[in-house]
Amino acid sequence: MATTQRRPAAATTYLARACALIGLGLALASCSAVEHAVTKSAHPKTPKPASTTTIAKPSSSTIPETGPPPSSSSANQPATTGLSPLPTPATLSPFSPSALPGEGAWKPAGRLVAGMPAVFETTLVPPGGSQPAGIAWMDTHLLSARLYSGSMSPGGGPYKYTAPVEPAQAASLVAAFNGGFVMNVAGGGYYTEGRLIDPLRTGAASLVIYSNGSVNIGAWGTDVTMAPNVVSVRQNLSPLVSNGQPTPLAASADWQAWGATCGATSCAASVPGIENQWRSGLGITADGALVYATGPALDPLQLAQLLVQAGAVRGMQLDINPDWPVFATYDPSTPDGLAAPSNGTKLLASTIQGPWTFFEAWWARDFITMSARPIPPA
Repeated sequence: MATTQRRPAAATTYLARACALIGLGLALASCSAVEHAVTKSAHPKTPKPASTTTIAKPSSSTIPETGPPPSSSSANQPATTGLSPLPTPATLSPFSPSALPGEGAWKPAGRLVAGMPAVFETTLVPPGGSQPAGIAWMDTHLLSARLYSGSMSPGGGPYKYTAPVEPAQAASLVAAFNGGFVMNVAGGGYYTEGRLIDPLRTGAASLVIYSNGSVNIGAWGTDVTMAPNVVSVRQNLSPLVSNGQPTPLAASADWQAWGATCGATSCAASVPGIENQWRSGLGITADGALVYATGPALDPLQLAQLLVQAGAVRGMQLDINPDWPVFATYDPSTPDGLAAPSNGTKLLASTIQGPWTFFEAWWARDFITMSARPIPPA
C-alpha cells in the first residue's frame, strides 16, 4: 500500500493482475481508475522544507555508469578498496533479557561474492515489542547498489532500470529491497539516470548512490551533497537516525509525521491508522555497511532503535504499511547463475511481497538492488 493509500492486500493483488493483463496504454489509465476506486489519499504531516536545492540536469556524459572508487577523504563518498570485505558484524545484544532463540545472531544469506558472504541476517524484538523484526547487514565492499525506478514512484519515466530485473543484472544480483514513499508525500526529491525527477530538499533524509556503486545516507546539504559521480539520490522524509542516535522527531509523540498507516486489521480508508505498523528503514554504519530493518508492529522510535542496535550512525525510514516493505536475497545454484524468484528468500516470512516482486513487470515502485562487485584483475 502506498504511504498515501490504504489498500487491502486483496485489492493490491487484483490491481496487479489487472495491470499485467491489459495493454500498456490502456493499463496506465485503467490501473489509475481501479486504484482510485479502492484507495484514499491520506497525507502524512511531513516537515515543511526550509529550502529546496535546485540542480541543473547534467548530461549523461557528466555522470558515468561506472567510475573509480571515491576518495576516502570525502565525507560524501565512502571508500571501497577492491574486494576486501568489511569485518563480519558482531552479534547483536537483544533488547530484552528474555530473548527469543537466535535473536541477534547473524546468519549469512544470498550468493557468495568472491567466495565470501556479503549479506548477513538476524532478528530482534524491538524495545517494548513482542514480534521479531528482521535486520539485514550488507557489505558495501563486496556489493554495488543501484536504484530502480517505477511508474508510480517516482513516475516520470521511462527508465533504463525499472522492474523487472533483467537477466544481465540478475547474473550478479545478491539482494533487493523496497524504496520509499510516493513522491507527493515523500517530503523530498528524486534524482537518477542524469535527471532530476523531483527537486531535492535541503535537510531531507537521503540515500545517495555513486557511480562505482558505493552508497551513503544522511541529511541532504550537510551529510551528503551533489557531486559529479552521484548517479542517484532518493529522499524520504527527515532523518530517522543521526550521530548514532534516534533523532528527536523519531522519539517524539508525533508518529503521524512518519506517514499515514493502515489500521490494526484493515487497510480500508475508513479504518483509523495505528502507530505500531509495518515499517522499514535503512542505515549506514561507521565503516560503510548498509543495515536494513523491517517489522510488523513498529513505531518510528523502535525502527530507529533497531537500526542503531545494528550499528547505524545515520538512517532513514523507507516505505511503511503491509503491502510494501520487503527484503529478499538470492542464492542461485552456481556462482554466476541468474537470481530468480525460485532461488530467493525473504528476510521475514510474513512480508506480503517477496523475491518475486522485483521480477514482475507490473511492479510500479522504486527499489534498490545490491549486486556482486566484479572481481578485480590480479
